Amino acid sequence: MKTETDLTNVNVNMARRSFLRYAGAGVAGIGLLSVASSCHKDHNVAPTAGVTDVGSGDIGILNFAYALEQLEAAFYLQVIATPYANMPSIELAYLTDIRDHEVCHREFFKAALGTSAIKGLTPDFSKIDFTSRTSVLGVAKAFEDLGVTAYDGIAYNIQNAAYLSIAGSIVSVEARHAALIGNLITQGNFVSSDQVDTNGLNISNKPSVVLAGANAYLKTKVSANSFS
Repeated sequence: MKTETDLTNVNVNMARRSFLRYAGAGVAGIGLLSVASSCHKDHNVAPTAGVTDVGSGDIGILNFAYALEQLEAAFYLQVIATPYANMPSIELAYLTDIRDHEVCHREFFKAALGTSAIKGLTPDFSKIDFTSRTSVLGVAKAFEDLGVTAYDGIAYNIQNAAYLSIAGSIVSVEARHAALIGNLITQGNFVSSDQVDTNGLNISNKPSVVLAGANAYLKTKVSANSFS
Protein backbone atom coordinates (compact mmCIF):
# COMPACT_ATOMS: atom_id res chain seq x y z
CA MET A 1 0.00 0.00 0.00
CA LYS A 2 1.30 3.44 -0.91
CA THR A 3 1.94 5.85 1.95
CA GLU A 4 0.86 9.49 1.95
CA THR A 5 4.45 10.46 1.10
CA ASP A 6 4.48 8.03 -1.82
CA LEU A 7 1.24 9.49 -3.16
CA THR A 8 2.57 13.03 -2.83
CA ASN A 9 5.71 12.10 -4.77
CA VAL A 10 3.60 10.45 -7.47
CA ASN A 11 1.47 13.59 -7.76
CA VAL A 12 4.58 15.79 -8.02
CA ASN A 13 6.12 13.62 -10.74
CA MET A 14 2.87 13.34 -12.70
CA ALA A 15 2.27 17.09 -12.47
CA ARG A 16 5.78 17.91 -13.62
CA ARG A 17 5.61 15.54 -16.58
CA SER A 18 2.23 16.96 -17.58
CA PHE A 19 3.50 20.52 -17.47
CA LEU A 20 6.62 19.75 -19.46
CA ARG A 21 4.40 18.32 -22.19
CA TYR A 22 2.04 21.28 -21.92
CA ALA A 23 4.88 23.80 -22.10
CA GLY A 24 6.30 22.22 -25.24
CA ALA A 25 9.32 20.47 -23.76
CA GLY A 26 10.01 18.95 -27.16
CA VAL A 27 10.68 22.37 -28.67
CA ALA A 28 10.84 25.60 -26.65
CA GLY A 29 10.91 23.81 -23.30
CA ILE A 30 14.14 21.98 -24.02
CA GLY A 31 15.71 25.23 -25.16
CA LEU A 32 14.59 26.85 -21.93
CA LEU A 33 16.05 24.07 -19.82
CA SER A 34 19.41 24.00 -21.58
CA VAL A 35 19.86 27.77 -21.65
CA ALA A 36 18.74 28.33 -18.07
CA SER A 37 20.88 25.51 -16.72
CA SER A 38 23.97 26.98 -18.34
CA CYS A 39 23.44 30.42 -16.77
CA HIS A 40 24.34 31.68 -13.35
CA LYS A 41 22.77 34.30 -11.12
CA ASP A 42 24.13 37.77 -11.66
CA HIS A 43 23.72 40.12 -8.71
CA ASN A 44 24.17 43.77 -9.61
CA VAL A 45 22.91 44.95 -6.22
CA ALA A 46 24.49 44.09 -2.87
CA PRO A 47 22.29 41.45 -1.18
CA THR A 48 20.64 42.08 2.18
CA ALA A 49 21.83 39.85 4.99
CA GLY A 50 19.38 37.06 5.73
CA VAL A 51 17.36 37.71 2.57
CA THR A 52 17.41 35.63 -0.60
CA ASP A 53 17.67 37.84 -3.69
CA VAL A 54 16.44 36.43 -7.00
CA GLY A 55 19.26 37.94 -9.03
CA SER A 56 19.07 39.90 -12.28
CA GLY A 57 18.29 39.46 -15.95
CA ASP A 58 16.13 36.64 -17.26
CA ILE A 59 17.44 34.22 -14.64
CA GLY A 60 16.39 36.67 -11.93
CA ILE A 61 12.90 36.80 -13.43
CA LEU A 62 12.68 33.00 -13.49
CA ASN A 63 13.81 32.88 -9.87
CA PHE A 64 11.20 35.50 -8.96
CA ALA A 65 8.52 33.29 -10.51
CA TYR A 66 10.03 30.22 -8.84
CA ALA A 67 9.79 31.85 -5.42
CA LEU A 68 6.09 32.59 -5.91
CA GLU A 69 5.37 29.11 -7.24
CA GLN A 70 7.12 27.59 -4.22
CA LEU A 71 4.81 29.56 -1.93
CA GLU A 72 1.66 28.68 -3.84
CA ALA A 73 2.54 24.99 -4.11
CA ALA A 74 3.26 24.75 -0.38
CA PHE A 75 -0.07 26.43 0.41
CA TYR A 76 -2.21 24.15 -1.74
CA LEU A 77 -0.36 21.04 -0.59
CA GLN A 78 -1.36 22.00 2.95
CA VAL A 79 -4.95 22.79 1.92
CA ILE A 80 -5.41 19.33 0.41
CA ALA A 81 -3.54 17.55 3.22
CA THR A 82 -5.85 19.17 5.81
CA PRO A 83 -9.13 20.10 4.06
CA TYR A 84 -11.23 22.77 5.75
CA ALA A 85 -14.34 21.74 7.62
CA ASN A 86 -17.11 20.24 5.47
CA MET A 87 -15.26 20.88 2.22
CA PRO A 88 -17.64 19.92 -0.64
CA SER A 89 -16.32 17.26 -3.01
CA ILE A 90 -16.42 19.68 -5.94
CA GLU A 91 -14.27 22.21 -4.07
CA LEU A 92 -11.84 19.45 -3.10
CA ALA A 93 -11.59 18.53 -6.79
CA TYR A 94 -11.02 22.16 -7.85
CA LEU A 95 -8.38 22.80 -5.20
CA THR A 96 -6.66 19.50 -5.95
CA ASP A 97 -6.36 20.51 -9.61
CA ILE A 98 -4.92 23.88 -8.58
CA ARG A 99 -2.47 22.13 -6.25
CA ASP A 100 -1.26 19.94 -9.10
CA HIS A 101 -0.84 22.96 -11.38
CA GLU A 102 1.17 24.89 -8.78
CA VAL A 103 3.36 21.89 -7.99
CA CYS A 104 4.23 21.37 -11.64
CA HIS A 105 4.92 25.10 -12.08
CA ARG A 106 7.31 24.90 -9.12
CA GLU A 107 9.02 21.77 -10.41
CA PHE A 108 9.34 23.20 -13.89
CA PHE A 109 11.16 26.31 -12.70
CA LYS A 110 13.37 24.25 -10.39
CA ALA A 111 14.42 22.00 -13.26
CA ALA A 112 14.78 24.88 -15.73
CA LEU A 113 16.99 26.93 -13.43
CA GLY A 114 19.20 24.04 -12.35
CA THR A 115 22.19 25.33 -10.38
CA SER A 116 20.98 28.91 -10.88
CA ALA A 117 17.87 28.32 -8.76
CA ILE A 118 17.44 30.07 -5.45
CA LYS A 119 17.24 27.79 -2.44
CA GLY A 120 14.05 26.14 -1.32
CA LEU A 121 11.94 28.57 0.69
CA THR A 122 10.29 27.88 4.04
CA PRO A 123 6.67 29.06 4.28
CA ASP A 124 5.07 30.59 7.36
CA PHE A 125 1.36 29.80 7.37
CA SER A 126 0.81 30.59 11.05
CA LYS A 127 -1.66 33.36 10.11
CA ILE A 128 -3.88 30.96 8.15
CA ASP A 129 -6.69 28.93 9.71
CA PHE A 130 -6.72 25.88 7.46
CA THR A 131 -9.92 24.62 9.15
CA SER A 132 -11.84 27.66 7.89
CA ARG A 133 -13.18 27.91 4.33
CA THR A 134 -13.24 31.71 4.59
CA SER A 135 -9.60 31.84 5.68
CA VAL A 136 -8.35 29.36 3.08
CA LEU A 137 -10.21 30.84 0.12
CA GLY A 138 -9.29 34.37 1.19
CA VAL A 139 -5.59 33.50 1.17
CA ALA A 140 -6.01 31.51 -2.06
CA LYS A 141 -7.48 34.60 -3.73
CA ALA A 142 -4.65 36.76 -2.40
CA PHE A 143 -2.02 34.33 -3.72
CA GLU A 144 -3.63 33.87 -7.13
CA ASP A 145 -4.17 37.60 -7.64
CA LEU A 146 -0.59 38.22 -6.48
CA GLY A 147 0.71 35.70 -9.00
CA VAL A 148 -1.14 37.26 -11.93
CA THR A 149 -0.05 40.80 -11.06
CA ALA A 150 3.52 39.54 -10.56
CA TYR A 151 3.85 38.00 -14.03
CA ASP A 152 2.17 40.98 -15.66
CA GLY A 153 4.37 43.40 -13.75
CA ILE A 154 7.71 41.88 -14.73
CA ALA A 155 7.18 40.23 -18.13
CA TYR A 156 8.28 43.31 -20.09
CA ASN A 157 11.81 42.77 -18.73
CA ILE A 158 12.13 39.31 -20.27
CA GLN A 159 14.65 39.17 -23.12
CA ASN A 160 14.50 35.50 -24.15
CA ALA A 161 11.46 34.70 -26.31
CA ALA A 162 11.24 31.15 -24.92
CA TYR A 163 11.03 32.48 -21.37
CA LEU A 164 8.33 34.94 -22.41
CA SER A 165 6.30 32.14 -24.00
CA ILE A 166 6.49 30.03 -20.84
CA ALA A 167 5.57 32.99 -18.64
CA GLY A 168 2.54 33.68 -20.83
CA SER A 169 1.46 30.05 -20.58
CA ILE A 170 1.72 30.06 -16.80
CA VAL A 171 0.09 33.42 -16.09
CA SER A 172 -2.94 32.42 -18.15
CA VAL A 173 -3.38 29.38 -15.88
CA GLU A 174 -2.93 31.54 -12.78
CA ALA A 175 -5.66 33.87 -14.07
CA ARG A 176 -8.00 30.88 -14.45
CA HIS A 177 -7.27 29.97 -10.84
CA ALA A 178 -7.96 33.53 -9.71
CA ALA A 179 -11.31 33.58 -11.51
CA LEU A 180 -12.35 30.25 -10.02
CA ILE A 181 -11.40 31.21 -6.47
CA GLY A 182 -13.25 34.52 -6.81
CA ASN A 183 -16.34 32.65 -7.94
CA LEU A 184 -16.09 30.20 -5.02
CA ILE A 185 -16.00 33.13 -2.60
CA THR A 186 -18.88 35.01 -4.24
CA GLN A 187 -20.97 33.21 -6.83
CA GLY A 188 -20.87 35.07 -10.14
CA ASN A 189 -17.88 37.20 -9.12
CA PHE A 190 -15.29 35.55 -11.38
CA VAL A 191 -13.58 38.90 -11.92
CA SER A 192 -13.53 42.03 -9.79
CA SER A 193 -12.18 45.57 -9.85
CA ASP A 194 -9.10 44.55 -7.85
CA GLN A 195 -8.19 42.06 -10.59
CA VAL A 196 -9.07 43.80 -13.87
CA ASP A 197 -9.11 47.56 -14.51
CA THR A 198 -11.73 49.61 -16.35
CA ASN A 199 -9.90 49.05 -19.64
CA GLY A 200 -10.36 45.29 -19.31
CA LEU A 201 -6.67 44.73 -18.53
CA ASN A 202 -5.18 42.64 -15.75
CA ILE A 203 -3.79 44.79 -12.94
CA SER A 204 -0.01 44.47 -12.55
CA ASN A 205 2.35 45.11 -9.65
CA LYS A 206 6.06 45.80 -9.29
CA PRO A 207 8.14 42.95 -7.80
CA SER A 208 8.67 44.97 -4.60
CA VAL A 209 4.90 45.15 -4.06
CA VAL A 210 4.43 41.46 -4.89
CA LEU A 211 7.20 40.34 -2.55
CA ALA A 212 5.89 42.51 0.28
CA GLY A 213 2.73 40.40 0.11
CA ALA A 214 4.52 37.08 -0.40
CA ASN A 215 7.08 37.66 2.37
CA ALA A 216 4.25 37.89 4.92
CA TYR A 217 3.88 34.12 4.40
CA LEU A 218 7.57 33.22 4.13
CA LYS A 219 10.09 32.57 6.86
CA THR A 220 12.76 32.85 4.18
CA LYS A 221 12.40 36.42 2.94
CA VAL A 222 12.93 37.19 -0.75
CA SER A 223 14.02 40.35 -2.56
CA ALA A 224 14.25 41.37 -6.20
CA ASN A 225 16.62 44.32 -5.94
CA SER A 226 17.38 44.44 -9.66
CA PHE A 227 13.71 44.88 -10.54
CA SER A 228 12.35 47.07 -7.71
